[in-house]
Amino acid sequence: MNATADTFAAGHGGRLLTVAEAAQRIASGALLSIAGDEACLRALPRGNWIGGTIPYFMDEAGGQVSRDRVFVTALPGVAADIRLYDTVGIAGLCVDAPANGYTLLIIPAFSAVHSLYARRAPDFEDMFVKPVAGWVAGVHLDELGRVEPLVVDGLSGRFSPEHAVAIHVALADEDYATVEIVNVMQPAAGAELRFPETGFSAARCLVDGVEQDFAAWLQRSGADLRLPLVADYCGARVNVSFKGINAADGCVEFYAPVFDDVVYRLAAPVADYPAALQAALPAGARADFACNCILNYVHGGLEGRRAGNFFGPITFGEVAYQLLNQTLVYLHVARA
Repeated sequence: MNATADTFAAGHGGRLLTVAEAAQRIASGALLSIAGDEACLRALPRGNWIGGTIPYFMDEAGGQVSRDRVFVTALPGVAADIRLYDTVGIAGLCVDAPANGYTLLIIPAFSAVHSLYARRAPDFEDMFVKPVAGWVAGVHLDELGRVEPLVVDGLSGRFSPEHAVAIHVALADEDYATVEIVNVMQPAAGAELRFPETGFSAARCLVDGVEQDFAAWLQRSGADLRLPLVADYCGARVNVSFKGINAADGCVEFYAPVFDDVVYRLAAPVADYPAALQAALPAGARADFACNCILNYVHGGLEGRRAGNFFGPITFGEVAYQLLNQTLVYLHVARA
């Protein structure tokens, strides 16, 4: 599949468009990433695009909800390959990527492939060698548990609640892609937390080396579950956000897995999240693709407020090689 010239500014981020406007962009042959409500995505024609369901967005007007427009990002590149991945094939994600280029990945929230990618992506062949960015598709928060998140292979028109979809984009020899994260969360001074098992939930936790009932410890500590756990993953601060406490079995549930070989701490409070995010954004940075977390939108008061010039879907998780939470992720293509 070859890209054609596109006046929609490939390499300059994206914007919210009507379904008719998005259909025109698809007809141009451009390589596109599209986020929107399921009904809107189903109204789009086939073409060189991938998509995922979400009604939350960040654009020039700030964070907002839209059920009748879609967020369209024109992707820079010279050619692309679109593929769906199940829990078996996803391990080959980076092997399938071009030698010089990048992969944009969309994963449906709460699916088996979401769980597997979150736990095992760091061990995939060629991971951290080839750039991978992306996001986790979701639904309106009022529809949680009732509506399935979906991804879309726009080339075939296939919608799936159980596959990840990727567009592997090849770049010209003189171009290269970088993936960056912006995380305003800092670990608080306090207990060192370790978990006996890797997973999306934990009943027990070692708190400063002493095994505890984790849910009971959080409640005794008065922990604010709007703030994530924070860990140092090879020099990068990575968050694991709390989904909540399952009272039926006493487990603490997360939006990303905790790992059994990592030290975590509770995050320190952020007094003014939009201001902190603005201060953390690199000056003059340009994003060809960007996404931000739904928990930042909800807990950080981003409705109607901008996150610099980083526009894109507000998501149920972010991908910068591995799965992230409460983080802004962006991808940029530059010329060497």
